[in-house]
Amino acid sequence: MGKIIAIANQKGGVGKTTTTVNLAASLGVLEKKVLLIDADPQANATSGLGIDVDSVEMGTYQVVEHSKSASETIIQTSSPNVDLIPSHIDLVAIEIELVDKDRREYMMKEAISELKNTYDYILIDCAPSLGLLTLNALTAADSVIIPIQCEYFALEGLGKLLNTIKSIQKIHNPDLDIEGMLLTMYDSRLRLSNQVVEEVRKHFGDMVFDTIIQRNVRLSEAPSYGESIIKYDSTSKGATNYLNMANEVVQKNKQTV
Repeated sequence: MGKIIAIANQKGGVGKTTTTVNLAASLGVLEKKVLLIDADPQANATSGLGIDVDSVEMGTYQVVEHSKSASETIIQTSSPNVDLIPSHIDLVAIEIELVDKDRREYMMKEAISELKNTYDYILIDCAPSLGLLTLNALTAADSVIIPIQCEYFALEGLGKLLNTIKSIQKIHNPDLDIEGMLLTMYDSRLRLSNQVVEEVRKHFGDMVFDTIIQRNVRLSEAPSYGESIIKYDSTSKGATNYLNMANEVVQKNKQTV
């Protein structure tokens, strides 16, 4: 039975998509079978894995509205052991279309439950909002990874996200766990970065991943080539960071690499 992990934070630019794509690629390298679901209308995870977004004919939109089965929308990527349910700008409309539906928070959960036995990990890249799409992802997920950038406004909005997670646990998904908080965009030369790390670890303790994702030029360049950091530059600091994180996820879930 696979594990569904949502990567969520309503703040933009914190490294959600970077984390989803590179964690998926790193788990693939560790010989885990991974499905990435791009649940963001910006479709950055789709393009970040080398898929031309304009060529996408079916994907997350059709899955959530139940016009196609999830397995019909899966495409292979060039990353070993990583499959993708792509996104498209059409996904913007799904929030409006879901408003009047019964059990609208469960549409994704019902659609992807058939895939849990096929994959070791299903990662959902969430949009930078706490709208219906993110609500669907968190209702479908077993756990959530929260990327937090090591910058001044890092903790702003985190309380709101944690309250949303609590209410989802209470109403829609009592089994939802926090897989961990991931510190991203860390620059050891900056006192501020170190202060944020200290503050987050002090407040959240064991909930924070040991691995910290450092600022890395190669990590920023990789998406423009439609590649994960593992494929783009496997010797870079960014690749090492995400492989370490993948190992943490695997060990946390008591699976041997």
